[in-house]
Parts: sequence; structure tokens; C-alpha cells
Amino acid sequence: MAKIKETDYLFLSTRVKCLECSLLSRERMERMLEARTVEDAAKVLQECGYAEMARVSQEELDQVIAQQRHKTMEDLSSVAPDPRLIDVFKIKYDYHNVKVLLKADAMGVSADRLLVDAGRVKADVLADGLRNAELRGVSYILRKAVSDARDVLSTTGDPQLADFILDRAYFAEMFELAKATGSSFLEGYVRISIDAANLRSLVRVLRMGKGPEFLRSVLFEGGNIHTSRVLAASGGSMEELYAASDLKEAAAAGAAALNGGGLTRFEKLCDDGVNHYLAGAKYVAFGEAPVIGYLAAKENEFTAVRIILTGRMAGLDADTIRERLREAYV
Repeated sequence: MAKIKETDYLFLSTRVKCLECSLLSRERMERMLEARTVEDAAKVLQECGYAEMARVSQEELDQVIAQQRHKTMEDLSSVAPDPRLIDVFKIKYDYHNVKVLLKADAMGVSADRLLVDAGRVKADVLADGLRNAELRGVSYILRKAVSDARDVLSTTGDPQLADFILDRAYFAEMFELAKATGSSFLEGYVRISIDAANLRSLVRVLRMGKGPEFLRSVLFEGGNIHTSRVLAASGGSMEELYAASDLKEAAAAGAAALNGGGLTRFEKLCDDGVNHYLAGAKYVAFGEAPVIGYLAAKENEFTAVRIILTGRMAGLDADTIRERLREAYV
């Protein structure tokens, strides 16, 4: 593929800047939180381009989010100078669907309700390929991971081990694809995403009292902070390790969690650290960075919509829901 220049993104960057006006801003989130009813909260989403909900239910919520996700991917994929940039954000749905399909097969249940049709490969095509042991149109990394995960499930019956095999392949493939695009901003996004995943693993393993060998088995390569440094970290040195990173606050919260603190704020700050890196895209006039920032912002928006409306349906108060929300892109 010929080298793509920043100027090739002039049209798409301009379009993305317009689309950012429809993102779920902090002000809109607050209106959803303070709305009198869950139905009134859902109406705010129509300002962001979501379809009107006939009734606010989990099924209806899943449907409108799926519609908005599909619309976003199709809209940007059709005009992106380098489709691999969009594929970096589609990859996770391929791996999500494979996880769901393998577990459903092992348990003898239907996977349909949990499949997400937003990956590089349609969910029904993946399902047919797994059923017939003929995965076509997928990368070697994914095929190998599926084979290894199946072997682990059949020999151990442990879905967590299978998930980890697929997660390791997911980050490896995402990193490989990001590097292939030549975008330093996209590569940086993948690297800090891996850093966040490794920080989460470090905190959980230390809380469990597991040793370094177990930690080694659940770390991912490709982050800004080498796995050898993460392995050498302890509760006391965690903050120092991430002091120069966007994950500095998350590391401090992780250290607090090791001393009996909760994980909710820690998890939120891990995501906020990644979002802080992405926020730099808002100040780039044109190029691939605004597109990457917008795609990640939409993914965060779907999470926020789900947190708010699920919380409202469950009868949670606004403050309880608010503390779970990540920083907004706009």
C-alpha cells in the first residue's frame, strides 16, 4: 500500500470535527443522570443521533447501541484512506465473538444474544467457520489463538485460560496492525492500552497474593513499560513505575486498592489514562489522529450510555452512577 499522507485525511478530519459535536458530552451525561425518568434520560441520546427507544429496556438499549456502532463503523470505513486504521477498532469484536462462540459451544447454549456484528468478519460467518472448523478471512494470529483456546477448554475446562490466550492474540494483532499503518499516534494508543491492561493485571495479581511467575503469564508485550519492569514492581514501587505515564493517577489508586481500597475508582482511572492520551487528538487540525480519537470516543460513549441507562433502570442514584463514568472526550 502506498504511503498515506496527513493531507489525505483532510476531508475525513473535517467530517470528524463536525461529528464530535454530536458526541455524548459531560453536560449531556449530567442531563441523563438528573432526568426525572429513565425515559427522559434516553431522549437525550436522540441529540447524539441514536434512534428513539420505543421502551427503555436492556434489549432495546442493546439494539440502539448496536445500530449506532454499525453506523459509525460503516460511515468512517467508507471514506478512510487506510481501512486498517478502522480495523484496529474492529478487531476487539472479532475476539469478543470468538470468546462467546467457544464458551457457548462448550456449554451447549446459543451465543446469538451476545454476538456483536461490528468486527472485520461478520458474526454469522465466524460462527459457521468455528462450527465447520474452517475459519476463512481471518488472520493467522486469530486462527492460531482459536486452536489453542479450544485445546485449553477441552483439556482444562477453564474459560479464563482460554480468554487469556485470545486476549494475548488480540493485543498482538492490534499492535501489529497499528504499526503497519505507520501512524505513531495509533501505535501510541495501542501501547498505552496494553500498559493499562498490564497495570490491571499487576494490581489483581498482587491482591490475590500470587507470585511473579503467575504475573508473567498474564502480562502482554508491546506496552510503553516493558513487562520486565512490571514484574519487578510491588505495591510500593507501582506509583514510581507509572510516574511519567498518563496512568499515574491509576497507579496511585491501584496502590491504594492493595491496602484495602476498592477497585471501582482504579478501573475508572485506568480508562481515563488512556482517554487522556487520546484527548491530544482534539488539537490536531487534520490527519489520522482526529479519526482515531473520535472512534475511541464513540467506544467510550457506548460504555457511558450503558452505564447510565442500566443504572437508571436498576434504580441507582445519580452519584453512584456518576462515580463509574469515565472522562468524556468533549
